[in-house]
Amino acid sequence: MYNSKMHELGSKRSVIRELFEFGKKRAAEVGADKVYDFSLGNPNVPAPECVREAIAELNAMKDTTLLHGYTSAQGDAGVRKDVAEYINERFGTALTADSIYMTVGAAAALTICLNALTVEGDEFVTVAPYFPEYKVFTEAAGAKFKVAPMRREDFSVDAGALSALINEHTKGIILNSPNNPSGVVYSEACIKEVCAILESKSKEYGHPIYLISDEPYRELVYGGVEVKYLMNYYANTLVCYSYSKSLSLPGERIGYIAVSNRAEDERGIYAAICGAGRALGYVCAPSMMQYVVRKCLRAKPDIEAYRANRDLVYNALTEFGYECVRPDGAFYLFVRAPGGDSDEFCERAKKYGLLIVPGGDFGAPEYARIAYCVSHDMIERSLPAFRELMAEYAERLQG
Repeated sequence: MYNSKMHELGSKRSVIRELFEFGKKRAAEVGADKVYDFSLGNPNVPAPECVREAIAELNAMKDTTLLHGYTSAQGDAGVRKDVAEYINERFGTALTADSIYMTVGAAAALTICLNALTVEGDEFVTVAPYFPEYKVFTEAAGAKFKVAPMRREDFSVDAGALSALINEHTKGIILNSPNNPSGVVYSEACIKEVCAILESKSKEYGHPIYLISDEPYRELVYGGVEVKYLMNYYANTLVCYSYSKSLSLPGERIGYIAVSNRAEDERGIYAAICGAGRALGYVCAPSMMQYVVRKCLRAKPDIEAYRANRDLVYNALTEFGYECVRPDGAFYLFVRAPGGDSDEFCERAKKYGLLIVPGGDFGAPEYARIAYCVSHDMIERSLPAFRELMAEYAERLQG
């Protein structure tokens, strides 16, 4: 007999993936030019030139043993050393190679961290809106998942609501900034407030409450906005990073976990991460991609392309009457559904060829996510459809 929970997860794809598959089917039926797919956070800008150069250089090696062979379970020691030194140089930390665990993307990083930390009875808290897989990863690790509501005016952390959810069973919280799905970057004041709560609660309950910082969108920010490095604000921090967005490599599945050198029992945490990676089968992240990212640590994505998309879709939709908070990072716009029901809104949007993701699974059922990591041309072509959709709602609401 198979695992019923795993059967449930496998039988129903996430709403994002369902829309993505629907879009491919619909494009085959009516033509791709009539489908405006904003469902998936799949980077549309090319990988930086250094990625192609690194791959070409590696492929030119005559001895491919290093290139395609196993690395150490936690990743190549030289790669980990260079990653640690880059983080130290950039953020003033004091990490070593043995602070870093190379992973199969941020999803594996989060899963490993949650399994490494969880013991029976533990709970993890996140803040809405949040990436839906947090719930899947947390519950699969054997912990309880709890969500603090967001501040409606700016999608930031409601410190009071977060504090109220933390109790003696709380093992950690998960923060994501820049945020998926809102694109909001948490301010330094917000981060300091959260860290003060964690310090106070850790002292009150007599055990560390960990901060897991999920950072796949760290490099995607606009207008000089700074993403604060949480490890510098709170000792018991684990950073989960992915190169999927920064280097436009989502399909290569490469990232890392960084454990703060100031964390309580840092060596014990790192050993538990190595053990969780082993137990889950997440050892030896793709060798070639480890060496590629090592050569591209300082490479940056084409922010201008994303910024132009952000400005186009945000300015147009607000002009049409949609309500949304202007995103400072990532490549998502979180729009309030006219009438407040995102399921209905997203279903109606399909009539106009618009594929956008309802916010229920993000913990915000009255909002919908638009992923603008698409061609500028597609956004321009989609704008009349967005205008017609709003006009339909305006007529219904007035009637």
